Amino acid sequence: MAEDGYDKLFDELLRESARVASDFDFDESDFQENDQQELSDRNALRRIKGFSTELQDISEAEYRQLQLERVVLVGVWTEGTSEMAENSMAELKALAETAGSEVLDALIQRRDRPDSATYIGSGKLVELRQIVVATGADTVVCDGELSPAQLRTLEDKLKVKVVDRVALILDIFAQHAKSKEGKAQVELAQIAYLLPRLRGWGDSLSRQVGGRAAGGAGIGGRGPGETKIETDRRRIRDKMAKLRREIAEMKVSRDTKRQERKRFNIPSVAIAGYTNAGKSSLLNALTGAGVLVENALFATLDPTVRKCETSDGRVYTLSDTVGFVRHLPHQLVDAFKSTLEEVSGADLIVHVVDGSHPDPFEQIRAVRQVITEIGGGDIPEIIAINKVDIASPDVVMEILRKEPNSYAFSVRSGFGVDGLVHAIEKSLPHPSVEITTVIPYSRGDLVSAIHEQGEILSEEHLAEGTAIHAYVDGGLAKAIEIATAKQE
Repeated sequence: MAEDGYDKLFDELLRESARVASDFDFDESDFQENDQQELSDRNALRRIKGFSTELQDISEAEYRQLQLERVVLVGVWTEGTSEMAENSMAELKALAETAGSEVLDALIQRRDRPDSATYIGSGKLVELRQIVVATGADTVVCDGELSPAQLRTLEDKLKVKVVDRVALILDIFAQHAKSKEGKAQVELAQIAYLLPRLRGWGDSLSRQVGGRAAGGAGIGGRGPGETKIETDRRRIRDKMAKLRREIAEMKVSRDTKRQERKRFNIPSVAIAGYTNAGKSSLLNALTGAGVLVENALFATLDPTVRKCETSDGRVYTLSDTVGFVRHLPHQLVDAFKSTLEEVSGADLIVHVVDGSHPDPFEQIRAVRQVITEIGGGDIPEIIAINKVDIASPDVVMEILRKEPNSYAFSVRSGFGVDGLVHAIEKSLPHPSVEITTVIPYSRGDLVSAIHEQGEILSEEHLAEGTAIHAYVDGGLAKAIEIATAKQE
């Protein structure tokens, strides 16, 4: 883009920001759009004080209740600037509040690496204990993944529940999952996280005994047998295998629909991006899908696929996907593989970025990392910068300069949406076979297929049929060749 083009866009952004600032008052009620039934249902099911989410039918040895009510946040700052560390803690605060808790205080420790025993070090642990006592907190949330030993040590020293970032995100997913597949995927991720964190209390928990009493081998065969924690682990592995089978069965339906779209050469566009960047709002604006929109993290877990048409009549699909986050737990990536295939199998990724976020470039990096992990690193990408009506024009311009295929827009005000749609249409894969033919009026299905799947250069109605000059894919070109040959 030329320098004068930047200046023109910059001025346009400034004018748009001023206009929208006067037209809109950004309070919480602005997000309650269309009186969505699902949103009101979710709000009606907020946490009741004293209650908690629980992992059911897993283990008596480790029956962990995730009860997030009054929490203190703690993070270890190992690299980057202090601003990046504060942004990370702000995100952890948003995650904790989304899970239904009240954040009382936060603590950051500057270290080269997290302490292997206590995560934050023994000195900071004493200070953290004092804060917990003074605030009356019942939970400490750590901004990282704790090892089983760190988790055990922290709970022993702090005398309150300790939750790490992974467990927090899993809890949010458990609250928001509504489809059968989504619930199964979340449960699988929760169990995979729980398995290495089981605790036992030694041989006193043995359920089986070797020797004659248990029909064993007698001398040399007596012993504790299978301890209770071993039994628990076996039960968990059996449960994981059952969930994987269920998810694989549900995946068949999704794969069938995707293969059907591929067979008819219908391009697919996946809307991806950081959580709460505005992906579902964009899908609703473009297709009228009526997907849940909420100003909360991970409001969308189940992908929604909708049919769209370009201005010249070509059909393509647009899918909304689960939001990504920095350090997305690998258990979730594994469990949500079938859902994330909507991204990895797309022809184009519309990467939605929250232009008003304090560090949008870190969000872009985190999302691209996950997309690469799931095999979508080579898919063409459009950077769609949302919320420019409340974003700093300087930040928006910086993204536009650094990201070559980027577009600024606002779902709320409508600014730039038409330009984004035009960019999506231009970026769709184009059919490669050029045809010039006359299709008889009796084969109107072929004309319709060309309109949906091809690119028409010219069309004229003659006495003997419809004369069309277009680009189509190989399969449709062959069908047209056979049909016209029969007519001759």
